[in-house]
Amino acid sequence: MTKNILTVIFILMINIASAQTGTEIPLYKNGVPNSIKSSIQEHFILVGGTRRIYDVTDPTITKFSPEKPNGTAIIICPGGGYSRLSIDEEGVFVAQLLNQYGITAFVLKYRLPNDTIMIDKSLAPLQDAQQAIRMIRANATAWGISPNKIGIMGFSAGGHVASSAATHFNFIADSTVKDTISVRPDFAMLIYPVISFEEDIKHTGSRNNLIGTHPSQQEMDFFSGELQVTKNTPPVFLVHAGDDHTVPVENSVRFYLACQKNKVPAEMHIYPKGGHGFGLNNKTTADKWTDRLMNWLKTLEDN
Repeated sequence: MTKNILTVIFILMINIASAQTGTEIPLYKNGVPNSIKSSIQEHFILVGGTRRIYDVTDPTITKFSPEKPNGTAIIICPGGGYSRLSIDEEGVFVAQLLNQYGITAFVLKYRLPNDTIMIDKSLAPLQDAQQAIRMIRANATAWGISPNKIGIMGFSAGGHVASSAATHFNFIADSTVKDTISVRPDFAMLIYPVISFEEDIKHTGSRNNLIGTHPSQQEMDFFSGELQVTKNTPPVFLVHAGDDHTVPVENSVRFYLACQKNKVPAEMHIYPKGGHGFGLNNKTTADKWTDRLMNWLKTLEDN
């Protein structure tokens, strides 16, 4: 191997090692619900030194603990169109940033819809999000977390997972659950999220992967977050770019308007440019949406 190739490999190994500093915890102790035994195995590829995870069969949360926890916890749902997870750029790196503010962060490695390993693929991501909330709330005292300060954040299709958790907490996606622990997140942060499966603003890949190419109107309505907002939906923070040609900005706008209609506290930041998938850093602006997020989180504490 040439010296340059060895250097690249060394850098990739460092990136992967640094991305695994959290503690990974299985979501389910007694078998994964809504699953079918299969030979399919989870794997990842590297894109620009960061991981894209495919074929998740054993969902987990990876816990990232700050030096001085402030009692707040945030579950992070990476995006990837329900076909993969951008686990580092929209997961690990976000968790590491949140730790700097005293927030305990959990990166959710949720199952990606797949008929060969799931009985009902449409419910698997929501089941995993609800189980993550349930687990963190059950272990709140041991983990130094306030049980009423557990939020959920999602990017792109991960935003769809998060918005589903924020609107469908009265629907228990895993019918085998018998405990009464609330799965309602206390707040939600949706970053260039997939929200709606309506024809005019849908992200086709996310919709097809989750509910198929010929879904019923009932299925489309159930998974269109803007139609599911109620007065009990938790406070919401939204970020989007106006020139997002992958997930139209109308997804965030319609969710925001639904919050307004139902008197749900909501804050939205729309940047003129940035496209889709800018992660922590929208390079088209000097403004940092993460600064806006931290300010918003402070308002929740004040209230």
